[in-house]
Amino acid sequence: YVEGDDPPTIEGFAAAVLDAVRETCKTLAVPLPQVVVEPGRSIAGPAGTTLYTVGAVKEIPGVRLYAIVDGGMGDNIRPALYQAQYEAALANRITERPATTVTIAGKYCESGDVLIQKVHLPYPAAGDILAVPATGAYNYTMAMNYNRLPRPAMVLVKEGRAETIVSRESFEDLVCNDQIPERLWK
Repeated sequence: YVEGDDPPTIEGFAAAVLDAVRETCKTLAVPLPQVVVEPGRSIAGPAGTTLYTVGAVKEIPGVRLYAIVDGGMGDNIRPALYQAQYEAALANRITERPATTVTIAGKYCESGDVLIQKVHLPYPAAGDILAVPATGAYNYTMAMNYNRLPRPAMVLVKEGRAETIVSRESFEDLVCNDQIPERLWK
């Protein structure tokens, strides 16, 4: 998900897997199995872009510059879970040249809530829109209500039209299954 990644083509991947299966079956003298592959993020990953709003910027002089966004590990656990890496851009300032290295941190109260360790951006400001491409695979399915916060909406954009396909969760959505025993009301 970062510049420089060079994933194999679907055809190249299939050829490599099938060659290995054929060779192993020949060595073991077993019949060829039916091979089924779930392509996962190779199809859905590039199809999604997550948009965040920068809420605050914090600089520790000589150490690090943080941009804290209105999302984080609750909507993209992949960086915290297994060090997935992403690129990013300030969508509202896309024509500006990068001027500094920024760490993108989430809004959750966890030291591991870092979406991107190092990304080159124009100096960020509160209100900037941060676009993180290639987030179409697994972000929504792995999203959670960490710290009891609602999940964001999902919007489909095609041919210049934007349509909500998953509504933003509300507080009511978060508590709709909660039950407080009557004995605690006394």
